[in-house]
Amino acid sequence: MTYKVGMVSLGCPKNQVDGEMLLARLRQDGFEITADETAADAVIVNTCGFIEDAKREAIDNILEVAQQKQTGRLKALVVTGCLAQRYQDEILKELPEVDAVVGIGANQEICEVVRRALSGAVHQSRYAQAEAMPLNGERLLTTPAYSAYLRIADGCDNCCTYCAIPLIRGRFRSRTMEQIEQEARTLAARGAKELVLIAQDTTRYGEDLYGELRLPELLDRLCEIDGVEWIRILYTYPDRITDRLLKTINRQPKVLPYLDIPLQHASGPVLKRMNRSGDVQSLTAQLAHIRQMVPGITIRTTLIVGFPGETEEDFAVLDEFIKTVRFDRMGCFTYSAEEGTPAASFPDQIEEQVKQRRMEVLMTDQSVISEQLCEQKLGSVQQVLVEGYDGLNKCCYGRSIADAPDIDGKVFFTSAKRPAPGELVQVQITDRIEYDLIGEQLL
Repeated sequence: MTYKVGMVSLGCPKNQVDGEMLLARLRQDGFEITADETAADAVIVNTCGFIEDAKREAIDNILEVAQQKQTGRLKALVVTGCLAQRYQDEILKELPEVDAVVGIGANQEICEVVRRALSGAVHQSRYAQAEAMPLNGERLLTTPAYSAYLRIADGCDNCCTYCAIPLIRGRFRSRTMEQIEQEARTLAARGAKELVLIAQDTTRYGEDLYGELRLPELLDRLCEIDGVEWIRILYTYPDRITDRLLKTINRQPKVLPYLDIPLQHASGPVLKRMNRSGDVQSLTAQLAHIRQMVPGITIRTTLIVGFPGETEEDFAVLDEFIKTVRFDRMGCFTYSAEEGTPAASFPDQIEEQVKQRRMEVLMTDQSVISEQLCEQKLGSVQQVLVEGYDGLNKCCYGRSIADAPDIDGKVFFTSAKRPAPGELVQVQITDRIEYDLIGEQLL
């Protein structure tokens, strides 16, 4: 009998790649993979455990899937991912609906675990050190063929005081250039025009293997691959954005002028308590330098408000900072005290309502900036990667160079000749709606 397996994958693209590797293993082992969870004999919930909201989302999804044991054909519920790696015993104790928990270090055992769960085994527990998780292997892509994530490293050595990632995913470790290039060629052969480079810290790539930062060299090698048109870089660490990297971005037309730089804050005292360097003056100067080195670059950042000890003065510095530097894209989180991290035991924890107020202020101010930046694009011509057709509004849509998948905006446009998903087209911008642009294709 051939069993059907479905997956609910939560969290970041790095976790998504883990899930794609799990699905490929299961398919190679004879399972049928289905996107319809209600038609699955076994469902894997691939969890995120980064912050409290992600934990709640994971638990809600686990409980929702578990209901299918009573209402559908579901026989086995398996939990994997970061939450599983960190809270294995707690999941089995608190969620008896779960049949097996597999930490990321034991991902290679997924086929055996699922088969045993389907045969009636309950409360299975598989765990190994995070560094045992394979970084290379076949993937069953869950993204459209024309765009794929390409993981270049995993783990983290930065040890920010608020972050549980080193506790969950272990030490930073790079894949070799040869391994990455081979996977990139495979993805391109399958139709990938956009490669989105991911890691906990992409700018640290190669330091552990080669004794120096090698992201620029890796980019040069990836640019030689036929079929790849866009290479996008996420999760860069400000201390390791070098002039060599910026020159490579400026020199290589395939490397998009787009950098995701999670700065977290701008106040020097807060950054110091976070175990991060810099202050408002140095960060402002660095961003100006980046924009000078790569004219027209899109800069995305992520910020944390309500970190222990953050004063109203610290917050005012941060708010003024975003008004001054005018990020093209910005996300904001309220601080979440993560068990086992140094910051969780820091004094002067901030009340939740204060955190929420500060986040709302930042996002309101950023919305004004975003509207103004969108206005500046009216009349411009943008290269757009087509994603599909909106039948309700009778228009095509896609993403511009300035838009990363799933986190940034869209470009909606009319076209006399409907382009296929994956095509790159030129669109003249005529209007905007909030963070999205509207235009018409130039033929």
